[in-house]
Amino acid sequence: MSEYDRLYVAFLYYFNDQRDYFECHEVMEELWLEEGRNPLYQGLLQIAVGLYHHLNGNPSGSIKLFRAGLDKLAPYPVHTLGIDLGLLVKDSEVYLGKLLRLKEEPFLPYDLDIRILDEELEDLLEDLRLDPPAGSDHD
Repeated sequence: MSEYDRLYVAFLYYFNDQRDYFECHEVMEELWLEEGRNPLYQGLLQIAVGLYHHLNGNPSGSIKLFRAGLDKLAPYPVHTLGIDLGLLVKDSEVYLGKLLRLKEEPFLPYDLDIRILDEELEDLLEDLRLDPPAGSDHD
């Protein structure tokens, strides 16, 4: 049995492969609720929703979510849950900095990547790529 929850793997799939930040929110929120509202999961969810808000023309919502997500992720080790959390935090801080200067230096939304460090997790993602979930069906 894998140490990674299927919803966590689905979150990474939607984040890195599909760039579907709304669906990221859906699957991670389900996991967050199942796992007793773990702040790590909430922080990852908030980074995804921050990207979603910027993509949909809501920079103030994006700033709020990036700040909240970064606050939640700050106490965790740089290598957590099979990912390079440190790199995601750094990239998110850069994105937030750009958002804070958006009026002076406009930029188009862009995607962030979550670097996978664990081979087992990469294998689970590959399995999901070969047999993708059907939309919003997480069960």
